[in-house]
Amino acid sequence: MAGESTFDVVSDFDAQELRNALDQVRREVAQRFDFKGVPVELEQAKDELTLVTADEYRAEAVKDLLESKAVRRGLSLKIFDWGKVEPAGGNRVRQRIGLRRGLSEENAKKITKILRDEFPRVKGQIQGDAVRVAAKSKDDLQRVIVRLRELDLDIPLQFTNYR
Repeated sequence: MAGESTFDVVSDFDAQELRNALDQVRREVAQRFDFKGVPVELEQAKDELTLVTADEYRAEAVKDLLESKAVRRGLSLKIFDWGKVEPAGGNRVRQRIGLRRGLSEENAKKITKILRDEFPRVKGQIQGDAVRVAAKSKDDLQRVIVRLRELDLDIPLQFTNYR
């Protein structure tokens, strides 16, 4: 493997930035006039967020707030998997928001297929929830990065461990 350059294609987000965005949303909801006296709970678990509020209108308003704060903190909107708004009892609604992290097997196979078809001098290898891309030329790797950024996948892509 001497003389080869590599990088990893991953899909991840900064958990601290997400936590900061959630804190900003909570502070703004506490200050806004249209949320006075309305309970809004925004809880973060390992791989999902749970929003509990009074009605669908308020859930949509919190969604807009969360998306704007996430974008300002450099998070992609593709990390959110918005679930349905469902009744939660006590005149409240609940919405589960999944957090996408890691390449699915389907997306990893798509990426390696593109590498095989369009870049014959580049090797792609699936390693868990990432794809390792290797080539002798760094220029080839740069072209691969440009091509993968053009893809319209349902997840954000990052390129790490560039050597």
